[in-house]
Amino acid sequence: MKITRNTLRLTLFTILLCVGFVSQAESTKSKAHDFTLKSNSGENLRLSDFRGQVVLINFWATWCGPCRQEMPKLDELYKRYKRAGVAVWGVNVEDDSSLPENFLKNNPVDFPILYDVTSEVSELYNVDAMPTTVIVDRNGKIRHLHRGYKPGYEKIYRQQIKELLKE
Repeated sequence: MKITRNTLRLTLFTILLCVGFVSQAESTKSKAHDFTLKSNSGENLRLSDFRGQVVLINFWATWCGPCRQEMPKLDELYKRYKRAGVAVWGVNVEDDSSLPENFLKNNPVDFPILYDVTSEVSELYNVDAMPTTVIVDRNGKIRHLHRGYKPGYEKIYRQQIKELLKE
C-alpha cells in the first residue's frame, strides 16, 4: 500500500485524538467546495446537485477506530432524515478503494460511500483529523465542522440537522 503524505498526516492526527487530544467543532458559513466523486454504487455524486438538501459529509478511513464506531450512528441519521431532505455521504480517504469495499461487506450502511483515492477532496476541505464531519446547509454553505468523534456526537449532528431543516 502506497502511503501518501496526507495519509501519514491523518494517521498522526488520529493517534493524537486517540490518546486524549480534544476534538474540535466549529460553526462557519463559508461556501462548500463543489466536488464530484465516484460512489460505491458506481455513480458519480456531485455536491452541487444536492443544493436544496442538507448534506452531512463524513471523511473517514478503515484504519480509524472512531470512524468505524461512528458509521452505524451515521446510518441511523441517514435512515431517519433522508425523507426530510438530508443526504449523508461517507467519503473514504484511502488510496485503495478495496479497503472500504471490504470493510462495508461486514459493516454495511445504506448511505453512499464515496472514494477520494487521490485525497483531492479531503485536501480541499483541509481534513486534518479522522473522522471529520462537515454539515452543509441547503444553500451550499458549510454550517458545522466537527473534527474527531466521541460517542454522543450523533446527538449534536441530529440537533444541527434539525435546525438546518427549519431554515
